[in-house]
Amino acid sequence: MSGGTMPDPFGGHREGALESPRPIVPTPATMAGELRGRRVLVGLPGHGWRGDLRADEKVIQGSRTYVPVMPEAEWYRAEAEQTEVFAALVPVERVWVEELGFAGTSIPGAKVNQLVSLDEPPRRPPVAAVDADSLTGRRVTQVLESGDERRDLRAVTETHVSDDGTVAVRVAQELDWYRWGWSGKIPRTLEVPAHLVWVE
Repeated sequence: MSGGTMPDPFGGHREGALESPRPIVPTPATMAGELRGRRVLVGLPGHGWRGDLRADEKVIQGSRTYVPVMPEAEWYRAEAEQTEVFAALVPVERVWVEELGFAGTSIPGAKVNQLVSLDEPPRRPPVAAVDADSLTGRRVTQVLESGDERRDLRAVTETHVSDDGTVAVRVAQELDWYRWGWSGKIPRTLEVPAHLVWVE
């Protein structure tokens, strides 16, 4: 482009606040309903937390209640291939379920206070893809033009300029993303305008 300036690929999407998807709000498993297939965090207040896990229904052994928990990749593989996988039994009081909070607005570029309490897992406000440090492999939500949300997606690229000049991100269904790891089968992907993609 000679003699002119490069057009701003984010033009039209930086004005005002963008409607963001619902944030992740950890809730004690003791207060949650059915757990099968739900995303969970395990840990101990004051110590730390581990995520990317899925749960099965609570089990009672003696006087204690436990939650069978497995790595998310194993859960997807078990569901896809109808196989049994090992699940650790975690005391129910050490399990938190990832619930969805209320949608709000998020100002692009705004920094969120990073200090948290160690009494519970941190809440995770969504971050616009154009403001995220990195995307590849991260859980993302696509906000549709209707305002509905598509979840259980993974970003397979960083932001880039597509053939039509749109700043975009390629995403894959999470099952296909995990299958890529255990089978080597490259997932089908969808190129989504970056202003509609949020990191969970």
